[in-house]
Amino acid sequence: MQKRLYNKEPLNKLLVVKKPMYISSNLYLNRIKRKYKNKKAGFSGTLDPFACGCLIVAFGQYTKLFKYLKKTPKTYRAVLWLGATSYSEDIENIISIKEEKTLNIEEIKEQIANLKGDIEYLPPKYSAKKINGKRAYELARAGIEVEMKKQIMSISNIKLLSYNHPFITFEATVSEGSYIRSLAQILAKNLEVVGTLSYLERINEGKFFFEDEKDLNPLEYLDLKENRYLGDKSLFNDGKKMPIENFENKDDGKYIIIFEDFFSIIQISNNEVSYILNKVTI
Repeated sequence: MQKRLYNKEPLNKLLVVKKPMYISSNLYLNRIKRKYKNKKAGFSGTLDPFACGCLIVAFGQYTKLFKYLKKTPKTYRAVLWLGATSYSEDIENIISIKEEKTLNIEEIKEQIANLKGDIEYLPPKYSAKKINGKRAYELARAGIEVEMKKQIMSISNIKLLSYNHPFITFEATVSEGSYIRSLAQILAKNLEVVGTLSYLERINEGKFFFEDEKDLNPLEYLDLKENRYLGDKSLFNDGKKMPIENFENKDDGKYIIIFEDFFSIIQISNNEVSYILNKVTI
């Protein structure tokens, strides 16, 4: 008899896994699905195949919560390999390796400190950014020239961890949508050297850290204001229309309503109440 790979029972679960290097986020998610024997799962915040670290995974109804989670700022640990050149600005597509000059550690510290703040940059051509509906890396691998538009990333904290020539290890806390490969290229240019990332690890996304895949309570991570419901709970059970009078806060906005065994996310607009997510089991 063939062994059943997945359970039929629905699983509501939120956790952080640690993606290893040299596997795509999608393929690693398939491993996690098999591990917990549930098919309905998703992740937030794609990591490049060569990168490792914090990956937020949700099962069941919790997969609908990604857009409401507090996932910023994000912290990365990276290694810039001096003298190496790569098509993709990482270790996967090395073109050449040459001897590079030894740098003064104080100069490195100074240039790293200068990166703090808002920086204009070009996203890597080998990235998951969409251009006309397609991923930039798909176009780049097909030999199609793409023009990336300049963007702004905010670096709230950045520091040198070590310099063992030809490797510079640094840590950066950045805004949503930042590319550490681009940040590393800016650093290399400012130091008047060439280099590429040989290692990239995401340490955290907001309050999300890897802690041996422990179960997380989604209510502690939702970026929503709580509203108090004063009416009959059965309206939520049945998904019926709710009058505005039944809510303590009647201002326009998105809110979470918490009960003993489930929660709902609603939106108030022009004195009308609508469901965004109804009855998510805790």
